[in-house]
Amino acid sequence: MYVGAALAVGLFDRLSPTAVAVLRLLGAAVVLLAWRRPGRAAWRGSRLVRAVAFGLATALMNIAFYEAIARLPLGTAVAVEFCGPVAVAAVASRRPRDVAAVLLAATGVLLIADVRWSGSPSGVLWALAAAAMWAAYIVLGKRVASGGNGLDDMAVGFVVAAVALCPLLLVGGPDGVGALADPLVLLLAVGVGVLSSVVPYVLDQIVLRRVGQARFAVLLALLPATATVVGLIALAQVPGLLEAVGIAAVIAAVALRSKDGDVAESVGRT
Repeated sequence: MYVGAALAVGLFDRLSPTAVAVLRLLGAAVVLLAWRRPGRAAWRGSRLVRAVAFGLATALMNIAFYEAIARLPLGTAVAVEFCGPVAVAAVASRRPRDVAAVLLAATGVLLIADVRWSGSPSGVLWALAAAAMWAAYIVLGKRVASGGNGLDDMAVGFVVAAVALCPLLLVGGPDGVGALADPLVLLLAVGVGVLSSVVPYVLDQIVLRRVGQARFAVLLALLPATATVVGLIALAQVPGLLEAVGIAAVIAAVALRSKDGDVAESVGRT
């Protein structure tokens, strides 16, 4: 996912972050549609509504995230964005350790925000918007996965969201719309779509069919660390001391959150 994000940062020299996010969605939608070829049932009724809601939440999450990493280091943006999974995990349980996890995560995000607010307040706000959409992605993704046709419905949702958001490709960038005629830009967009959307989101659907959304949020604990490592290696982004402490606090918060919240989810599904 974050190797794809590092590639996307390279495209910001040609297109706006929003346009790159839409291209990522289009690339993923084309690949998923060619692979899954959803039947007619996937394009109507409650399945369609559920799929479209999931697709739009995912698309808006990606747009907000790309706008954030255009302004913040990759690991920092992911750590702030992690408020979403922490919130989902915390809602499932009110045990003391879960309350402590939320407080720890809030402390970590405040440390990061304090470092970054003076330099890029808009980056922090975009990352928080991505956090809200990530929470929606987990909740809606669980519903799509539980329907038994998660990959087909994901393909439908991505296709509809891609068509709906296509006008955002016209959002200005350094090279404007002309960059869309460059075969290399389009090839990189497909690569970003596969690396950052198709592979990780397909794996998410497989995992979400087997575990509850709270447990799934816990399993995401290593992502801020992964993003920091990729940002360091691929983009030479070295976090400062307070940022590193904040990122570590967010990771610790998700690891601290108890895994027992899934019990209630399992009972509810039964």
